[in-house]
Amino acid sequence: MSEQTEILYPPLPPLSKWLPVLLLAWLIPGGGHFYQKRMWRGFILASCVVVSFAIGLMMRGYMFQPAGGDLLTTVIYYGGFVSNLATGILFLMTKWFGYESADIAGHIVDYGTKFLVAAGLFNILAMVDAWEIAVGRKD
Repeated sequence: MSEQTEILYPPLPPLSKWLPVLLLAWLIPGGGHFYQKRMWRGFILASCVVVSFAIGLMMRGYMFQPAGGDLLTTVIYYGGFVSNLATGILFLMTKWFGYESADIAGHIVDYGTKFLVAAGLFNILAMVDAWEIAVGRKD
């Protein structure tokens, strides 16, 4: 590794310092920030994730399951599943309580699906932010 790369990216701290933050950030939206005493940032991120997820559920959006097929279908279904899984406890609760999306075609269900996926993507961004704070790359 070059000297310039080491200046830009110092070595990571021990796993025990940032892994709990990352796991908590995945499991509870905003949890990594709350754990690090960043209350306002955690509240804003948790609100975005929970509100997007709730809107998606109210619109009866589709929760993706991994499915194969042609390349595009595989990418869409696995990508959607990873995004849904990224919402942590929200995803787990929908599975535990037996949530089923509407079996109808229409724009509202499709928009609901987009909100559910967006909630997962918001939480991935929150996880990255919490990790960067934990390793000292961000204040």
